[in-house]
Amino acid sequence: MPIRSPNKQPEILRQLVNELRQSYGLGASFFRAAAARIEMTDTDMQVIDILESTGEATAGQLANLMGLTTGTFTAILNRLEKAGLVRRERDPNDGRRVIVRLAKGAASGQEMGTLFASLGKAWEELADNYDDEHKAFLLEFLQRSNALARDEIARLREVSADNEGVFSAPLADLERAQLVVSSDTFGLNLRAGEITGSLYQARFEGPVPDVKVKDGVVTIRYPRRLWLPGMKKRAAEVTLSTAVPWQIVLQGGASEITAELGDLNLASLEVKGGAYTARLELPAPSSVVPVRISGGATETTIRRPTGTAARVHLKGWASGFNFDDQTFNAVGNDVRLQSQNFDPAAPYYDIDVDSSVSQLTITTG
Repeated sequence: MPIRSPNKQPEILRQLVNELRQSYGLGASFFRAAAARIEMTDTDMQVIDILESTGEATAGQLANLMGLTTGTFTAILNRLEKAGLVRRERDPNDGRRVIVRLAKGAASGQEMGTLFASLGKAWEELADNYDDEHKAFLLEFLQRSNALARDEIARLREVSADNEGVFSAPLADLERAQLVVSSDTFGLNLRAGEITGSLYQARFEGPVPDVKVKDGVVTIRYPRRLWLPGMKKRAAEVTLSTAVPWQIVLQGGASEITAELGDLNLASLEVKGGAYTARLELPAPSSVVPVRISGGATETTIRRPTGTAARVHLKGWASGFNFDDQTFNAVGNDVRLQSQNFDPAAPYYDIDVDSSVSQLTITTG
């Protein structure tokens, strides 16, 4: 092996790093060019490419690999599933997880295969110029490079609040967690996601609340303040890790609450203080999960997965009340109902509504 001059080492390293950066950039350019050829978006093509390599992945894993929020990625999956390119299935071993796979026989997928086959053949011809020892070295280098890239994507998504206004905390070895949100007159968008290494992530619009994390308890507290026309409204988007079970307490009142908790391990949920509208999309329960609603609301919708049982106790009043296929008008004051498939020995939602509601809907789907 020739002796390398120390003076040339920094230059070679600089060129190597530069080529790696170009490789990432050219990869993105290839996706854009190939996507334009078959009238798809580059993000759609990237999803298909990842699934061709992995065979399957959870929605959260795909979102993390692509550096996207779960909300943004859900819209992409909806589009791909409607086009017949992917299919989503519940994990038979964990009903909270959604597995994504390629759909068989999709025409656009076959066109993509042709585009990638050309590049794959060129890579094989290039690799044939090297012996097995060099190929093994290149393989190890690329594997470690890809691992570094995945770690960097995760780090960028977990940027500190000082840089991009994203609040987060490490998951560490926590086995359970609690979220407490206390505020008045604001909008809350609550989600579940596989946020690698993080317990939660939060972004805020308008005045930033006081955020504290201690022993797995995440507290988001806005000061009580009279809102006047012209003031910037307060809004929060919070993503909770699917790696641990959560107790959720939303208190103090809000103009709008939206919770999309499809993959979350939900231990309990309490909404107190009222809300103008509350839309709660619940995950499949793994035990008896208590849900408590109090404080009054104009419209409350609680949706659970198909086949999930529920028991309901309406202690307040509702001008309109829909429970699965049953509809009631002007009802309340100690009404007790249960779904047709209710089994007290199996997991179910135990829902108590203490307050008065203009429209209350508890359903599946």
